[in-house]
Amino acid sequence: MTGQSIVLAADVPFPPSVEDFYLPSIAPWGEHSYWFTKITLLVWVSVAALIIFFLVSNRKPQLVPTKKQWLAESLYGFVRNNISVEMIGPRGVAFAPYLTTLFCFILLNNFFGIVPLIQISPMSHIAFPAVLAVISYVLFIAVGIRHHGFVKYFKTALIPPAPWFILPLLIPIEFFSNFLVRPFSLAVRLFANMFAGHMLLLVFTLGGFAMLSANVWYAPFSIVSWAMTIALTFLEFMVIVLQAYVFTVLTASYVAGALADEH
Repeated sequence: MTGQSIVLAADVPFPPSVEDFYLPSIAPWGEHSYWFTKITLLVWVSVAALIIFFLVSNRKPQLVPTKKQWLAESLYGFVRNNISVEMIGPRGVAFAPYLTTLFCFILLNNFFGIVPLIQISPMSHIAFPAVLAVISYVLFIAVGIRHHGFVKYFKTALIPPAPWFILPLLIPIEFFSNFLVRPFSLAVRLFANMFAGHMLLLVFTLGGFAMLSANVWYAPFSIVSWAMTIALTFLEFMVIVLQAYVFTVLTASYVAGALADEH
């Protein structure tokens, strides 16, 4: 490898690291502040886009829906019928607005991860999945308390139908499973998939540039690396949709469990 090749290779930010997720702040706060970064901007853009989309789509509803109205109604109908009612039952209709919002918000923010020139999802930062998990966590506990009453809900959630002598072992397990693992698994599952997907795309994209800069004879390998990036982008799209669906389905299942009359 020539000295010039070494210099060119050194200019390529490879391999990617966790630091790639800590983006500089957007002016006027300065580069050393993390209050308003590209990630924060994407979250606000997604919130504004969803609000505007649903307001515009249903501003003048028609019997024969427009394309925007059809898309909005299809999204809501999918979540209401295939997640809310399917998981919770007839009472699930009341939770369809929240679950639809949750699904669309996660889906749009995940989709940013494969949009050219953006190519990072806010969900690859643990803070955002964690906040969504806490909201869902508070929701299903509040629903359970409202439906059963405080004492009965926690009695139903913590005390399984089992012989009394084994309850001292089962109650801590039930508490750990129902009230600690659920929000943790919700947040980490979404975060880990978005984080890993972003890192994989970075590795193959920057790897192609690194090999091409290191030696011109590596050009065929660079092409293979970029071809893998394209293939992984299609795979990432499926993961994007699946993770939004899984997060919403699990939230609905936790609400269903909170409303259940038996353990």
